Amino acid sequence: MGLAPVWRLRAGGEGAAEAIEVLPEPESAPVAAGADQGGGAWSPPAQIVPAEPVPEVRSMRAAIPVRDLIPRAAAATAPVAAPDRRDDGDPARAGRIARMGWDELESDIGACRACRLCEKRRQAVPGVGDRSAEWMFVGEGPGSEEDQRGEPFVGAAGKLLDAMLSAIDLKRGENVYIANAVKCRPPHNRTPQADEIAICHPYLARQIELVRPRVLIALGRPAALALLDAEISIGASRGRVFHRGEIPVVVTYHPAYLLRNQADKAKAWEDLCFARRLMRELAEKA
Repeated sequence: MGLAPVWRLRAGGEGAAEAIEVLPEPESAPVAAGADQGGGAWSPPAQIVPAEPVPEVRSMRAAIPVRDLIPRAAAATAPVAAPDRRDDGDPARAGRIARMGWDELESDIGACRACRLCEKRRQAVPGVGDRSAEWMFVGEGPGSEEDQRGEPFVGAAGKLLDAMLSAIDLKRGENVYIANAVKCRPPHNRTPQADEIAICHPYLARQIELVRPRVLIALGRPAALALLDAEISIGASRGRVFHRGEIPVVVTYHPAYLLRNQADKAKAWEDLCFARRLMRELAEKA
């Protein structure tokens, strides 16, 4: 029986380190989550439910064609590039950002006044990590601590993300780049609105073009919206691979959601194992 790892926040506040116990990778998907035992621990799933064939997704909506890809299948469907039809209302600005290098891009993000989010931010939060990484994780937006420190995922959700990375033998800054759909903190940590995501999208698009990751991981619905330009259900999209151009996109839950919904950590572990299998397949084909 495959079991999930335990991700537990040690006592001692947000500055404490993560304790990680990694158990064997599940062999089938999806995994039925066990009962939550509290304390930030990840309860092992009660059983493994045999995987059923995943039907091909031909479109999330008419404008954005995507396809399922099952990594362990004998012959996977060839990826279909989704036309990028996002428009923040200023094509000249988007074109200017699309030509920037790293230094100019991060400077422009720091000075950006294009949407309402700049009004109450302490500072913009561009991204962090290996600029030539194979893995790129995208969240929704900075929180209070990120706004103070200028780095994404440094609060409690960031510590959980670090534990998730460690569980699949990854580490922040090593073959991993982390960014957000919006670069400024939404007031009161609310969810970024669609127009804010659209205005900030040229920055995210340029980061992706510069990093050239092998796999993109969307952490939550706002990140999926930014990457796929489609409103999707996380639960219905798990275990599938979408594409942004030629880059595979795997969708899973945001770490902040997992802190509030402990039982779904087992599902997130399943998603990470799915992404790792996909990465291995891509590496074998390269």
